[in-house]
Amino acid sequence: MENRSPIRVPAPSRAEGDARPELRHAPGRLALSDTIAIVDIGSNSVRLVVYEMLARAPSQVFNEKEMAGLGRQVASTGRLADDAIVKAIDALVRFRILCEAINVGAIRVIATAATRYAQNGPDFIARAEAAIGQPIELISGGREAALSALGVISGFDDPDGVVGDLGGGSLELISVRDGAAGQGASVPLGGLALLDRSKGSLKAAEKIVRDELDKLPQLAAMKGRNFYAVGGTWRALATLHQRRCAYPLNVMHGYAVPTRDVADFVKLVERADASVLDAIDAVSSARRPLLVYGALVLDELIKRGKPREVIISAQGVREGLLYEQLSPQEQAVDPLLQAARDYNLLRARDPRHAAELIAWTKAILETAGPPWNEPSDRMIETVCLLSDIGWRAHPDYRGEQSMNVIAHAYFTGIDHVGRAFLALAIFHRYAGLKASSPAAAGLRTLLPAPALAQAMLIAAIFRVAYLLSAGMTGILPRIPGACVDNRLVLRLPEDLTALASERVEGRLKQLAKLLGRDFEIGRL
Repeated sequence: MENRSPIRVPAPSRAEGDARPELRHAPGRLALSDTIAIVDIGSNSVRLVVYEMLARAPSQVFNEKEMAGLGRQVASTGRLADDAIVKAIDALVRFRILCEAINVGAIRVIATAATRYAQNGPDFIARAEAAIGQPIELISGGREAALSALGVISGFDDPDGVVGDLGGGSLELISVRDGAAGQGASVPLGGLALLDRSKGSLKAAEKIVRDELDKLPQLAAMKGRNFYAVGGTWRALATLHQRRCAYPLNVMHGYAVPTRDVADFVKLVERADASVLDAIDAVSSARRPLLVYGALVLDELIKRGKPREVIISAQGVREGLLYEQLSPQEQAVDPLLQAARDYNLLRARDPRHAAELIAWTKAILETAGPPWNEPSDRMIETVCLLSDIGWRAHPDYRGEQSMNVIAHAYFTGIDHVGRAFLALAIFHRYAGLKASSPAAAGLRTLLPAPALAQAMLIAAIFRVAYLLSAGMTGILPRIPGACVDNRLVLRLPEDLTALASERVEGRLKQLAKLLGRDFEIGRL
């Protein structure tokens, strides 16, 4: 795949009379000078996303869009509508100003289906380049598919299935397996294009979709595998589905639904069933007219492809653009662990403490044996890195606040079960093993009983470890804990014996009970 470097942007000159002090350091940021922006000129929206840096787990500094609707009439007239062009150009001028205000270090601008199909696309590109002040890459359908695949590869732990990216102007399909993408295809089945081509007739739209999909060999690769759904219209459908079934975690990325449930749901959307439309306020007004067409395309894909599950991906072309610029070594970094390390660095009282907590926790779990040693090293390390992010909150609210941050964080490479595990472990680490709340009760429904028991055990370990160490480095390595036969044993050197307070004994007893053991505190 062609790897294009981002355009470097010179630092904006300060306007005369600008008295703002130069920002050299922000404690809540990992970097200030390495920001990278992607401007995506799509068929429905024109979007600006500014990322903190080019990294395996980049955080978004700013995200803004304009629903310009460039692809609204391309299928019927062959041209981008004049009013849509005006909206898009105005948005690009605004985005240029915002990039200068943010002091963006590099900008990448792409345009997709509507612009590449339109007769006046070249004229629009020229005007758009003048507005944004950067060259624009007009990407082909094949490259759009490949970038969507890279976005999914970067956002999931070893994804295996077919990626479908539904935009306003086109649908891209491409297989992913073992970290690589197959041959992609692009057809003009985006929501705006389908609305235009069918002249608003669902019956006509259904025939158009069937005719286009029958041409695609990628459908055969979907059978029995996952279907990764990319694009705003499908995310909006997933939002409606979550509302309808009272799903307890309002996160789109990684939201997985069995194919049969999806098939039943999209039929309700196509019929405009009241039980679905009651939640329509959760969807932006600009996307609402396209929902039925997105549902129709998804329905036909499921009928023909027969995937095992439909999984929503919040990552697509833009994240693929970032991922392709990383070195192979950077691409191999675990995005979940990297994000957790960033949180630890930015929010923990002593970021060095996490490494000691990881070793201390593993020692107890490994000596406890099955089933307590079942969490992967990856999940143990992640939960330890996130264990001290709530200390600045009032003690009464640390558990709830930390749970909400972790459950809804911009994490990739983890499913919703994993999110619930991490969030509940930290909730109970702060709030206590018997604590509950409506949000915690909802997350518990996502966890199988063994995983919930593991989360409670991790929380109990943390409640002992933090009482002994105060979240500071240097103590845990000196007070080893381990399971020996039917006992949980904690050993303290003579100069630290005073740490074995009544509260420590109470929490150690609670931990030992979860492990089905007695406890013992002795000297080294």
